[in-house]
Amino acid sequence: MNILITGADRGLGYGMTEELLRRGHTVFAGQYLNKWNELETLQQQYPERLHLISLDIGSQDSVDEAKRRIMQTTDRLDAIINNAGVNGRSPDDEPFKQNYETMLEVYNINAIGAIRVTEAFHDMLEKGSGKRLMFISSEAGSVTESGRTDFYSYCMSKAALNMYVKILFNRLRPDGYRFRLYHPGWIKSYMGGQLSDRGELTIAEAGERAVDYFFDQQVDEEQLVLRGYNGRILSF
Repeated sequence: MNILITGADRGLGYGMTEELLRRGHTVFAGQYLNKWNELETLQQQYPERLHLISLDIGSQDSVDEAKRRIMQTTDRLDAIINNAGVNGRSPDDEPFKQNYETMLEVYNINAIGAIRVTEAFHDMLEKGSGKRLMFISSEAGSVTESGRTDFYSYCMSKAALNMYVKILFNRLRPDGYRFRLYHPGWIKSYMGGQLSDRGELTIAEAGERAVDYFFDQQVDEEQLVLRGYNGRILSF
């Protein structure tokens, strides 16, 4: 399969990229961190199947340029994994002390960024065989289950993403599109800016579990659910 994944530089995105390559897929890896070289090292192992694509999903120009570059290699995609995101935590993450510019940036990336990518590459999915749309969400976006008292920007952006995916599912499922909405759990990743030793899953473990679910042939395609890394179905 030809698969586009955003936010592939490190963390879960890198873990999924490595796992997809291990399983024989061709990956177009959205690269945001120009000075982060793990993808370059991985490309040495898979020079024919790993394509590094500069991609900032917060910018329409960047998304358009990424599509132009990918189309130099292929005119079709079988799957898109919308993974890129930011946590948006700020020192003033308290009621009545929000940084509105930060909030808008988080929303622009976590919610609208996935829309930009999906709309830009929709015609390439139409030509592919998989028609798979995968979205990394979070339990933080569940209005029903939320017990949080901070991370306003992140939680609100993921709730908005969940609604977008639900509407898109209603629209495109009759045309044969396959959807996955996934909560990857607490990962020992770089979400806080540096590699954390706290979490339930390593990057490799998280990547493997996500890919297993994304390509599980036993999933009921007629139901959209927010599924967690441990198999639990969450309200959203």
